[in-house]
Amino acid sequence: MEIVCLDLEGVLIPEVWIAFAEKTGIDDLRATTRDIPDYNILMKQRLEILEKNNFLLKDIQAVISSLEPLPGAKAFLDWLREKFQLVILSDTFYEFSHPFMRKLEWPTLFCHKLLVDSRGRVLDYQLRQDDPKGTSVKAFKSLNYKVFAAGDSYNDISMLSEADTGILIHAPQNVINDFPQFNSVNSYEELKSILINLSDRKLV
Repeated sequence: MEIVCLDLEGVLIPEVWIAFAEKTGIDDLRATTRDIPDYNILMKQRLEILEKNNFLLKDIQAVISSLEPLPGAKAFLDWLREKFQLVILSDTFYEFSHPFMRKLEWPTLFCHKLLVDSRGRVLDYQLRQDDPKGTSVKAFKSLNYKVFAAGDSYNDISMLSEADTGILIHAPQNVINDFPQFNSVNSYEELKSILINLSDRKLV
């Protein structure tokens, strides 16, 4: 029994906060987990910017609705779901994910929740659990799954480390340099080839 765990932003879809930064012109919103390894520090910075500029949840959702999955992402997921069990492990939020999940035909997604007031102001966020990606991989392994995982950022490292095999995809050079123990690929075709070779089954 084999399961593939994938990150979402930067792997299958564009980085939401970078897109919002480009829309608003606020460069500090461009920071992601590729730049700041501590997710709590990163999110507090984002929340402060939203509060300072009076941005509402609907403002972010409007940008998200205009975005499309990365080229080839949908076809890759279609192939993947025929060959493996699949779960998306992301540090995004359910309040952000709906447009992308529709475009990707609703893969299973584990992520977090935003705390929003009646006006639509984003007050805080609620993690699903501590170390959600690594803990999820441990849980799948406890169910006797062989786990392959792929991600692109510092917040994916616990997931890659806990997996039977972890792979970096679309990762920036700083992450590749800091974690040379993981294979790094830049395309879905490369990742597909690795998964075929890793599988205990004969796949095409």
